[in-house]
Amino acid sequence: MQADTRKILRTGLWIFGTGVTAVISIHLFFGGIGHQGPHTNSGWLALMVAMGCLPTGSLTLILAILKVFGDRRR
Repeated sequence: MQADTRKILRTGLWIFGTGVTAVISIHLFFGGIGHQGPHTNSGWLALMVAMGCLPTGSLTLILAILKVFGDRRR
């Protein structure tokens, strides 16, 4: 695996992991989510972090995985 591929994969994992950690934090530490959203201000902040990190991390991971397969074909 090339160095740039490894860096993209690592970055995608960190971003996606941050989003997953934010979602888990909402449920464990910040009171969960009801029909009208999280119950605390910290819960709202964690929700915004999750909504930013999960899609970005997913797309970065997809890019990295496709790059790994592209590097194998060379």
